[in-house]
Amino acid sequence: MKLRTWIAAALLTVPGVALAAEPIEGNWKTASGATAVIAKCGGSFCITLKTGKHAGKRIGKLEGAGADYSGSITDPETDKTYSGSGTVNGNSLRMKGCVLAVLCKSQTWTRL
Repeated sequence: MKLRTWIAAALLTVPGVALAAEPIEGNWKTASGATAVIAKCGGSFCITLKTGKHAGKRIGKLEGAGADYSGSITDPETDKTYSGSGTVNGNSLRMKGCVLAVLCKSQTWTRL
């Protein structure tokens, strides 16, 4: 076996080395108690509510990697969209939405 092929095969068998999902991907319990799923959609990450009054509704689209993401977040109650961001810290996700980058609200979601 050629060295390059062996290295590629070895990397694919080591857990967490190849094909690792971004930390933001997965199921999250929102501040309201609903469950949201964050998954890849194109080159971004889409946020869709899975449970609750607005189940099935997409409420955001973020881009980024590692711990920091930014994009847009929609309030499902009012259908208003804001500039938003998300910061992952272990099993916590701090979501923030802002109007004109001055009036901001944030909440913390927990990984399920």
